[in-house]
Amino acid sequence: MKLHQLRYIREVSRQGFNVSDAADALHTSQPGVSKQIQLLEEELNLQIFKRNGKRLVGLTEPGAAILQMAERVLHEMENIRRVGDEFSHEDTGDLVIAATHTQARYHLPGAVKSFMEVFPKVHLAIHQGNPTQVSEQVLSGEADIGLATEAISSYKDLVTLPCYQWNRCVVVPQDHPLIEDAPLTLEKIARYPVVTYDFAFAGGSMVNRIFAEHGLELNVALTAIDSDVIKTYVELGLGVGLLAKMAYNPDRDRNLVMLDASHLFPASTTYLGIRRDAYMRGYQYAFIQTIAPHLDRKAVDAAFRAYP
Repeated sequence: MKLHQLRYIREVSRQGFNVSDAADALHTSQPGVSKQIQLLEEELNLQIFKRNGKRLVGLTEPGAAILQMAERVLHEMENIRRVGDEFSHEDTGDLVIAATHTQARYHLPGAVKSFMEVFPKVHLAIHQGNPTQVSEQVLSGEADIGLATEAISSYKDLVTLPCYQWNRCVVVPQDHPLIEDAPLTLEKIARYPVVTYDFAFAGGSMVNRIFAEHGLELNVALTAIDSDVIKTYVELGLGVGLLAKMAYNPDRDRNLVMLDASHLFPASTTYLGIRRDAYMRGYQYAFIQTIAPHLDRKAVDAAFRAYP
């Protein structure tokens, strides 16, 4: 059994059992990947993958167990490499952040700029997705740190730390009746079509619940994962926008008027998630404290110790 065989079965699984895509991702040949999987199956005297003819279509029951163990082995190998890098090249390496669009677009830029000024030799990449995708990228090892609102905290295999709280606003065109109709209420918002986040994002289900608790039905004209898309369609007159307050910039969004809605909804919390078995590099601690100053190394280590 060889480490590269474990990498091959992991990548084939990640690529939806497409051996060609796995070979491309691994920068090797399709026949080479197929041959190594076959050799491993022969050594173990079992099938790791279900097959339909020559195509791989899924994992067998023992294959699923082997994949879980392979993930752990490969993750520990990566941790060993990180230990070496930490002591030989402490300010050099890679850092992958998975974040929702709102976090990546509106909260992270300042922190990323500050971090890169201090750690110019660290290659930083940002992946975007919904909270579930963010969490799964961290769990799979594709990302080192995940940043998303609330849902990420439900994953038991992630150490999660609260970063900051935020609330919502309503954005409308400059001539909209809501501008002069103060104070803003849920009832007044419900009179109009609403353009807001896809309900897999940013506490969308909570927004629906708040309206329902007041006996109101939200007339959703459009949902999107991108705050800029929401604002674009509000400008076109499709409805009033309900989005994160941090996503409104008075200089950039001059065609829109922002109405504070934080008195109508409970604050949402953005969490940071890290694998429980991760080895943390020094620059990872530094990045975390850059985006959440209260999360210094001592606080992060205490959060890891709190998990059994």
